[in-house]
Amino acid sequence: MRDTLSDRFRFLRAFVAHPRQVGAVLPTSRWAVRDMLDLADLGRAGLVVELGAGTGVQTGEVLARLGPGARLVSLEIDPGLAALLEGRYDDPRLTVVCDSAEKLAAHLGGERADVLVCVLPFTSFDAGLRRRVLDLLPAALAPGGVLLVLQYSPFIRGELRRRFASVQQTITPWNVPPAFVYACRADPA
Repeated sequence: MRDTLSDRFRFLRAFVAHPRQVGAVLPTSRWAVRDMLDLADLGRAGLVVELGAGTGVQTGEVLARLGPGARLVSLEIDPGLAALLEGRYDDPRLTVVCDSAEKLAAHLGGERADVLVCVLPFTSFDAGLRRRVLDLLPAALAPGGVLLVLQYSPFIRGELRRRFASVQQTITPWNVPPAFVYACRADPA
């Protein structure tokens, strides 16, 4: 319980410092994270990439589902939250990167993700940044890979449909506010 309250305070502090970068006042609920991750087979993934790791709500659940030989690369732009992640998860499968999602390709060394988990606050981004990040996501996926996106509005659905052949949507009402979850594939489902 103490970690949860501490995480909420850290997240709120990051939001106050950079509201357009963080995009929410509270971390995503575990229910929403589980609903999102249920849309992919993380146990078979060799490389999972997480964009917008925050306090690690998704990170912990991804690590719990990953196979022993898999890798997780978690990008978090906020230095305080990135340091929190590095200290919280002592797992050799995890690499925490403190950088912008715009620089994703530089941190993958030519590899492509089997699963890309994205909880970036697209509705808070200016149009140019949103377009640049969304445009790089299809190329970051391996053949047959899936992009999982969690948002607090359906606004992004059209943008995803322009970039992916298949976009599956579900709503997680147990999150505050309710979360819109998307599973996107370059190959038709």
